[in-house]
Amino acid sequence: MSESRLGILLSGRGSNFLAIAESFHQGRIANAKIAVVISNRRHAPGIEAARDAGFPTEIIEPRGRSRTEHDAEIIAVLRANQVDLVCLAGYMRLLSAEFVRAFPQRILNIHPSLLPAFPGLDAQRQALEYGVTVAGCTVHLVDEELDHGAIILQKTVPVFPQDDERALSARILEQEHIAYTQAIIRVLSGKYHIAGRRFVPRSDGD
Repeated sequence: MSESRLGILLSGRGSNFLAIAESFHQGRIANAKIAVVISNRRHAPGIEAARDAGFPTEIIEPRGRSRTEHDAEIIAVLRANQVDLVCLAGYMRLLSAEFVRAFPQRILNIHPSLLPAFPGLDAQRQALEYGVTVAGCTVHLVDEELDHGAIILQKTVPVFPQDDERALSARILEQEHIAYTQAIIRVLSGKYHIAGRRFVPRSDGD
């Protein structure tokens, strides 16, 4: 079996990237490697951490270009690095339709809510304002709509009466770090199919 190659896109501190990288280091993600880490922000702490850890890195800033033009450069870098699976790890830009079509059902994202509840920005604040008693995170395939693609897995956390946005975010982030690795393993296994919006695992006998 050939080695799978991951491309990581990030914009900020890259905590989910670091959790993924640690999973590789500890051997939890087998027969794969991080081929390149890309940031749209030159001074993102996550890209500096990736560089310090010895991963190939690229900085591709928008520089006033259209989303399509910017994404075309990222697609070219991912293809040059022979990336099989793209993982958005705090990448704070919407992907163009051309990007999604370039890697059909091969782009993962993690969102700090139990989708379809609370898509978009400030999901934790939305959850608190709505008064939910259970929150969590979702790893999903990326399609052309915001926070919409087929759900691979979800993790739940309780919401306590004394929670503020910071406390809830920290509790969700702990589960994000676990969930992303599990989702990557599921996708790289190839043992699934997509039925409508459903991610359906299959056994070796299927």
